[in-house]
Amino acid sequence: MNRYFATVARGLESIAAQEIEKLGGKEVRPDFTGVHFSGDKALLYKVNLWGRTIFRVLMPIKEFPCHNREQLYREVQKISWSEYLQPLNTLAVNCTGGNRQLNHTHFSALEVKNAIADQQRQQTGKRSSVDVQNPDLLINLHIYQNRATLSLDSSGDSLHRRGYRPAMGLAPLKETLAAALLTIAEYSPNLPFFDPLCGSGTLPLEACLKSLNIAPGLYRKRFGFQTWRDFDADLWQEILQQAQNSQLAELPAPIWGSDADKKVIQQAQINAEKCGLEAQISFSQKQLTEVEPIADSGIIICNPPYGKRIGDVAELGEFYKLLGDVFKQRFKGWTAYILTGNKELAKRVGLKASRRIPVYNGSLPCTFLKYELY
Repeated sequence: MNRYFATVARGLESIAAQEIEKLGGKEVRPDFTGVHFSGDKALLYKVNLWGRTIFRVLMPIKEFPCHNREQLYREVQKISWSEYLQPLNTLAVNCTGGNRQLNHTHFSALEVKNAIADQQRQQTGKRSSVDVQNPDLLINLHIYQNRATLSLDSSGDSLHRRGYRPAMGLAPLKETLAAALLTIAEYSPNLPFFDPLCGSGTLPLEACLKSLNIAPGLYRKRFGFQTWRDFDADLWQEILQQAQNSQLAELPAPIWGSDADKKVIQQAQINAEKCGLEAQISFSQKQLTEVEPIADSGIIICNPPYGKRIGDVAELGEFYKLLGDVFKQRFKGWTAYILTGNKELAKRVGLKASRRIPVYNGSLPCTFLKYELY
């Protein structure tokens, strides 16, 4: 059993913890922007492959007191790096956090790299090269107060980058947040799903992946653990095969999205094609005034602009009022959710929210509003 730490967006820790428990994680404990858990190598692979709300899965290899540069260097040198890395392998180091003496993440990461390279030169006369794009070993240093944790990053590129989305709208929702919103909204595959402001299609696509039981990691080209020295290729192939065999062929209920912008609908269609779901999801260019339900009941989730990044707040007030009117007049029997970062705009919807759930969109505090449409 190894200890692991999954990094997640602020506020999504409990959702990620539930995911990890369902995948078989032991000793699962949510923390600030992360989840501690234990498990074997198979679990590490599964969490990377199946995690819908997780950014990275780290494997801590050493925790130590870390007051300054000299102590950081000494502690890193105490690790036997030949267990994880040979001079012919490339490496990269990321750093988060800091303290009074170590207050520059790039400098701290450089110190870790120097300590590893110096050890390699002393032992073999050679050292690993740095490759910040696709290293064979990605190392994570986290400094909090006067303690440091050094981990191996098993994910490589952030897991929110599924690999299916080359085309993005102006202010795209992260796939991990979209997946979390579906969980918060208690979305079930037997419910029709609609996003009337779908942009490049993230919410409908994540709903489709969940509904068809498709592991989001299947669209990625590689994970960090695949270049680790102890990578078990046979075990990985077995886990991949299980994931592929568990997919459903058809949606239990329709999923569709619309948007007034023709270009972003084209982007959404490209993204659906990238993950082989173009025949499953329906995307169409429609003004909000033109949308109509295709079922008597279902779930709506949308992420309208809220003036922080796109759109003007004064003009958006009328748009939010129209959104509420369309919901009230045309979608009786449905449940609607709106993600917004502007409380004044939320009031313009003109409907009484049955729930107000605080979430973060990046660093922006938002509210996820639930409306029962009678």
